[in-house]
Amino acid sequence: MADQAPAPQRVTFGGPDVHLNLNVRGLAPSATVAINERSNELRAAGREVFKLGLGQSPFPVPEPVVEALRRHAAEKDYLPVRGVKPLREAIAAYLDRAFGVARSPERVLLGPGSKELMFLLQLVYYGDLVIPTPAWVSYAPQAEIVGRRVRFLPTRAADGWRLTAERLDMLCRLDATRPRILILTYPSNPTGLTYEPDALAELAEVARRYRVILLSDEIYGELHHQGRHASIATFYPEGTIVSGGLSKWCGAGGWRLGMFVFPDGLGWLLDAMAVVASETFTSTSAPIQYAAVRAFEGGPEIDSYLAASRRVLAALGGWSARRLRAAGIAASDPEGAFYLFPDFTAHRDALAARGIADSRTLCERLLDETGVAILPGADFGRPDEELTARLAYVDFDGAAALEAVAALPAGAEPDETFLRTRCGGVLTAIDRLCDWAAG
Repeated sequence: MADQAPAPQRVTFGGPDVHLNLNVRGLAPSATVAINERSNELRAAGREVFKLGLGQSPFPVPEPVVEALRRHAAEKDYLPVRGVKPLREAIAAYLDRAFGVARSPERVLLGPGSKELMFLLQLVYYGDLVIPTPAWVSYAPQAEIVGRRVRFLPTRAADGWRLTAERLDMLCRLDATRPRILILTYPSNPTGLTYEPDALAELAEVARRYRVILLSDEIYGELHHQGRHASIATFYPEGTIVSGGLSKWCGAGGWRLGMFVFPDGLGWLLDAMAVVASETFTSTSAPIQYAAVRAFEGGPEIDSYLAASRRVLAALGGWSARRLRAAGIAASDPEGAFYLFPDFTAHRDALAARGIADSRTLCERLLDETGVAILPGADFGRPDEELTARLAYVDFDGAAALEAVAALPAGAEPDETFLRTRCGGVLTAIDRLCDWAAG
């Protein structure tokens, strides 16, 4: 009888507890990405869901920029790692024209979203990451992935959730020569608030004293509701990296184009990041880069688009904050971007009687019982027991809203009738949220 072949052996490679990098084990997917995917799944299953979780611009990409993309759709070559020269020149000119930040085109680095560039920065720079909280959800997880130490600096509602120069100085004094990167995001994700020039000057003085590298995430700068964004790079030019991109002010989140703009004295850091970029993403999409030149060149059409966007967001954000406050939910009038950071503390006892004692449970129950999707303050670095949340007032047809606001008389601001007609989903969601909180 012929020998039978031995039965194949089952080969196992171990589970995640065996082979995953220790810095990755236990990390959950990005909270903003997760809430968007869950909202879409619920809608696909027939549920009514109000998507106030993901911070995606509701507005379309401006037509001149879309047309530029059409013209360059056939571009197929790999571009320079740092970005194509015409785009780097356009970005340098834009920063100088818009915010008075003078930088060389040679100090611009392009990437597939500023999120990727932030990761590379932490990978190549050995130092602590200092994050004022509440803060965008991905800063700290990125630091954990690359094994950097995170120092959270909790802010207070009484200070408008802003980092104060005194608080930064207290941290830096403990070890004056320790290398640090401070991330400053304003207008803020998640609060919608921003910094006045005097406060920026005070923070810049402390950063200079302790040689802190400042990553100024100004991706919402053009969405300052009054068009008065100021860059801290004008106060601390030698130590500030300005971060930005197309996703928020240009409505092009899915295009994935971000930028870091360095001062001359940090050229060595740009060089190190470019080396890693060459071994990872190689270069950013060619058609997107060429189209972005048109976006950063600006002009009357882009200016009108931005002015209309700000009018809609200022009116919608202001109405939303007032409605929340009328329901006993603390909320500051937003100054930029499209976020609110409501605090449900006044309803703590009533919520506790319903089994709700932390922000995660609050948001889970709110979604289950009303269809309103927002994110818990705990995802933004706040204590679990704090009843805060981030609300992105973006679930409306931005193209229709821009067309309607352009038809308003000069100087007329969108009223509640306008908002109910053009941004009705957001208003309905906030009405439901307020009624739910009241029990």
